[in-house]
Amino acid sequence: MTDFNHGSHARLGDDEDLRGVLNPDFLALGLGGTNMMAMLWSVAMGQRTVGVEMRGEPSLGVHWNIREDMFHQLGLVDQLMLDRYGEEWVPKRGDGSIFKLADCFYHPDTIAGQISADEVITCFETRMHVGGTIDHIEFIDDRYRDGKPSRTITRTPPVPRPAVPDPSKIRTDMAEVLDGPSTFQTAASELLRMWRRYLEKIEEMDLAAGLAEPRVRMFLKHRVIPTEGDGFIPDRDGRMRIRIESVQEMDYRGRFVRMRAPGTDIIDIGMPELFVIAEGFFSSDAERLGFHQHDVEVDHQDGRGPVVAQADYLAGFCEVLVDGRLRRRISSEFDKDGNEYWVRQIAVGHEDDPEVGWILVQVPDFETFDPIAEGLVPPDTDRTSPEYFAGYQQLLYQCFITHAAAVLEMEPEELAKIQMDYGPKLFSLIERIGDDARIARNGLIAGDSFGNGHFLTSGGANCGIIGHTARILRYWQDRAAGVSAEQAIQRAAAGIKEDTEAWLHVSAPEFSQAAPINFGAERIRQISEQSGIKQEARATTVDASRRFRHKLVTLDYSDWRRLFIRGGRLRTEPLPPLDPEHPALRAPKPAHETSRVTVG
Repeated sequence: MTDFNHGSHARLGDDEDLRGVLNPDFLALGLGGTNMMAMLWSVAMGQRTVGVEMRGEPSLGVHWNIREDMFHQLGLVDQLMLDRYGEEWVPKRGDGSIFKLADCFYHPDTIAGQISADEVITCFETRMHVGGTIDHIEFIDDRYRDGKPSRTITRTPPVPRPAVPDPSKIRTDMAEVLDGPSTFQTAASELLRMWRRYLEKIEEMDLAAGLAEPRVRMFLKHRVIPTEGDGFIPDRDGRMRIRIESVQEMDYRGRFVRMRAPGTDIIDIGMPELFVIAEGFFSSDAERLGFHQHDVEVDHQDGRGPVVAQADYLAGFCEVLVDGRLRRRISSEFDKDGNEYWVRQIAVGHEDDPEVGWILVQVPDFETFDPIAEGLVPPDTDRTSPEYFAGYQQLLYQCFITHAAAVLEMEPEELAKIQMDYGPKLFSLIERIGDDARIARNGLIAGDSFGNGHFLTSGGANCGIIGHTARILRYWQDRAAGVSAEQAIQRAAAGIKEDTEAWLHVSAPEFSQAAPINFGAERIRQISEQSGIKQEARATTVDASRRFRHKLVTLDYSDWRRLFIRGGRLRTEPLPPLDPEHPALRAPKPAHETSRVTVG
């Protein structure tokens, strides 16, 4: 590893300082949670790293439910960094104290709330940490029983939060991790920003010290050159040489367009010992290297045999105090023929932060959002017209508000007055996985880019951050123990696939069964007994190939940088208490209080 004495400046170009860029030990293509944590492990193991991201600052607006293992992993990174480099060569916070990742994420002596990672790191706010704890875990079963509405409410005690990180408590079985409860909630963007600042500080201190080979180099508005025959250049032995370019991003006619920034030079990364592509649900870089995902089929035991595991959701981000709460609801919806479907809703907040109300609403399989069928527009309306689209949008909004209000125990009219910073956005979740996580002799694919299962318990974030990155740590541990690069990367690839398969297996019941996957066998049994509906009961589902939607895609994270805000008020009051009576059995509201919710 680098000699931490002052070295000579080694410039590889006239206009840009490219010290430490050529032939790094580890190259991260995509700087989401999976690859930034992989970079942290790599640096902590004494490796020289380069990170490439084309989106600049983290902007992902979702909230993650995080298992305890990540907190212990952050503590291990802190320990390894200090053991290897000493206090002088680890990042510092604004007051000069050591930048400890675990402490900034959570510490029993500081508090959560409306906070940004930058405020914690710079010590502008010394009383707070980035993560929030989960103090309320609630499951509402509003399914019909014997043809009648019935409600069962299950509350579980919060998971005991650890006082200090303990590396001995890091689990290696991803099924065990995902099948267990979450301990923390955090804004994805703030957790990503915390990791980003840590890596940036390492780069800044190494460059300022004049090191010839800085431990970290970051290229934050760059991509692998997309030209065929360039960007990824195979060597005769199968290893990839990689070249990147600076990109300019534009909002061109309503969509993001990226092109090479005028006047910039190509940057030759060279041939890393190991590179990992983790660029989200779809990676064009992985596709160029021949990687493809395939749909995962699940047998719901309903007589139809295996069908594609798919569910359609509406996502919205409202300024309502959900607080340190994980609330889930399952309810019955009926089609025109009286067939019963089970749909799920989830509300996720952040401890003491009234601006965080992340709500997901499952769309019944039979719902079409067709404004012609609903009588909102004339039968001869052009489906490409603004009138048709306005009706479609109104139906989306009404569906979201109705079901979101139900999980929040609010009236739809009241929720419609709350400011919505995002959505509702329709997207489709389809379980998919690749055949092999190894895409080159020196390359892997990880995170959602390799495969994705059901997300209601933040399975993707936990699988990538806790599971896949541990495989990168193990890669460097193997190499340090004298294992060949070939053997080490084979082991890492197998481990990534094993983690993803565990996620798919654990999350499969979310598509048709009732109880949340991470409630544990005993709690699921209790829910079944209280509701009177057998554990093995299955919901009615419609084969994905027969669904009618206008456009079903994965959630577009670019939307977080061009938000459409529905103005309204900030709700700082606690959520109403859960009513023990099913909504359908409650006394009807006066006529003036039950008017149809319309798009504002």
